Amino acid sequence: MGLYAKVARYFALMAENLRDSPAIALVTGGNRGIGLEIARHLQSAGFRTVITYRNGTPPGGFESVVMDVTSTDSVDKAFEKIESEIGIPEIIVANAGITKDGLVLRMSEEDFESVVNANLTGAFRVTKRAVKGLLKLKRGRIIFIGSVVGSVGAAGQVNYSASKSGLLGMARSYARELGSRGITANVVAPGFVETDMTATLDEKRRGEIAAQVPLGRFCSAEEIAKVVAFIASDSASYITGALIPVDGGLGMGH
Repeated sequence: MGLYAKVARYFALMAENLRDSPAIALVTGGNRGIGLEIARHLQSAGFRTVITYRNGTPPGGFESVVMDVTSTDSVDKAFEKIESEIGIPEIIVANAGITKDGLVLRMSEEDFESVVNANLTGAFRVTKRAVKGLLKLKRGRIIFIGSVVGSVGAAGQVNYSASKSGLLGMARSYARELGSRGITANVVAPGFVETDMTATLDEKRRGEIAAQVPLGRFCSAEEIAKVVAFIASDSASYITGALIPVDGGLGMGH
């Protein structure tokens, strides 16, 4: 267990002593990739972690529920199930999202709207529903998983960049609206990440991408998960409305 995970677990356990049971963390799209790594770190930090998935078979070791973030009905049913069978989620990680890349002249309105619907409106659906429970608890963490391209843009990703950029305005509006209730809202923005997709790139292209990053390499899903676990912990109780880059310096704080 790394240092960040140990710190997060320490504070989570301290908070648990003040409660009847561990705080519940919900990770949307937690069945694979970055979301799964986040779920693992939150669980290691002492949170009772629930993951959502849209289809297929969820990974073992977690409580899980079907949720399609593009459907308000699906989101409502998932929360009703979680709240009735497990409890009110206190840590909300809005991670679920999609990409449909393409140059702007070839990008259809459907491709633009579907990405915005999943990544931005989907995050709104989830967090709006979650706020009902957070207000009852009078505490909570809303953590949006953004992207460096939300700040600096990316050729071929007009839809994805727009959706991720919108998360910052959403988080800061939540922060102002809900801060007095003990609820924080932040955006963790990864850069280029080691994923199954980037693993298929040839060495030349990987080198070209890495050369754009001051640290000269891709980010690991674990590095993102460590930051999310920190933001979820009591040690980050005074951080809200922040854009937290995990991008090797690529965005330089934009």
